[in-house]
Amino acid sequence: MRRYIGWIGLAVAFTAQAGSGTLRVGNEVLVVGDSATRVVELLGKPSHKSHGKGASSRRATGGRKSRGSRAKETTGEQWQYRQGNRVVTVVVVDGRVNAIRDGGR
Repeated sequence: MRRYIGWIGLAVAFTAQAGSGTLRVGNEVLVVGDSATRVVELLGKPSHKSHGKGASSRRATGGRKSRGSRAKETTGEQWQYRQGNRVVTVVVVDGRVNAIRDGGR
């Protein structure tokens, strides 16, 4: 029984690390809350930019957020960077990093 609890604890720790909102770029670290200028300094110009769900989708629901939605993460611009075999997406809202998603391989 203790072994299972240990494995569950380890899995939770790895999950927390994966969604921590940081990205290492060389000797520097990009974190949630950094400016869009800092993103460009560290990663350069994005290979793709797209707009996430914004005010128009909230108007359709009367300004309410649905439960379990990821509206906070998808609002704003999504900047995608290719780094080898993976794609890193940085969500920028009002000139600040709101989320960092590392697509892995």
